[in-house]
Amino acid sequence: MLDALITSKTRLKLLLKFFLNSSTTGYLRGLEPEFGESTNAIRQELNRMEEADLLIANTKGNKKIYSANKKHPLFPDIHSLLLKHTGLDSIIEKVVKKIGDLHKVYLVGELAQGIDSLVIDLWFVGKDIDRDYLSALVQKTEQAIDKKVRYMVLGDSELEKFLSSTKSRDLLLIWEE
Repeated sequence: MLDALITSKTRLKLLLKFFLNSSTTGYLRGLEPEFGESTNAIRQELNRMEEADLLIANTKGNKKIYSANKKHPLFPDIHSLLLKHTGLDSIIEKVVKKIGDLHKVYLVGELAQGIDSLVIDLWFVGKDIDRDYLSALVQKTEQAIDKKVRYMVLGDSELEKFLSSTKSRDLLLIWEE
């Protein structure tokens, strides 16, 4: 969907990296192996996005660390577009309404790190979750968005155990009661 609007693959990767999970940071040499792109192409896009005030840059030692400018007026719109691009908006919209006593939904894995992926990993946290209904909804959603959805259903106590073993950059709260 966004590929037709944003023809630069590097720019799209940067938007996903920084605007899907706004707590994500990155620097030029760290983005090179992750994106599989030349440093020159990445540098050009980082400079354009910084000039447009979409990214904020801070210097740590000899590294220029980039992050999304959450105060930019287009931030909510870009974030919303990326949720639609990844298919997360339709998953949440369909699941939250009828699943049971749902408290939170977390995005984990590559998408939470801002890396585009064909697999969406989710944690559904709550009690008395209708697992059969959830499974049926996930199957329908997978067909609609043409991506694989992997999920876990956790209770609040189980969540604490997983949170202590997961890096915060690999976890994004995308819905809360």
